[in-house]
Amino acid sequence: MSKVPLPERGQPLDLTYIYQIANALNDLSNQVTSSSNKYTSVDTVSAATQLIKTADTRIVAGYVVVTNTDSNTTESEATFSYNFTDFQYVPIVTATPILVGDVATDASKDVSVVLTSVTTNKVDGVVRFNTLGVSSVGINLIAVGVPV
Repeated sequence: MSKVPLPERGQPLDLTYIYQIANALNDLSNQVTSSSNKYTSVDTVSAATQLIKTADTRIVAGYVVVTNTDSNTTESEATFSYNFTDFQYVPIVTATPILVGDVATDASKDVSVVLTSVTTNKVDGVVRFNTLGVSSVGINLIAVGVPV
């Protein structure tokens, strides 16, 4: 966006200067105008679909490490929790497992993640380790919602 030079004290306002002001205002108007691509639709559980400006949405990205300490049982499970704040309604949350550390064991590669509870300030989940062995996985969490 262009910047309008500030006038000198006592400078007469000529047509060129007024044109620069009008042009800068038009540029600003084009940047803040309403359009469909500047809105985010958040389908909340408790309040139907909310259509709000993308700049007004709240996005929280989190990370937790979950470790399987039971190396003698297949399908062992470990729980995890992640706290966040400032959501007016229950957000949409996605969890993705990732390998942790330099050595990825077969047990680390064979996991499934289930979210068991999502509230306005916390997400709980379970990681099921489907293969024998001690292992750790990181869980990337992304929560998108309407802020308070």
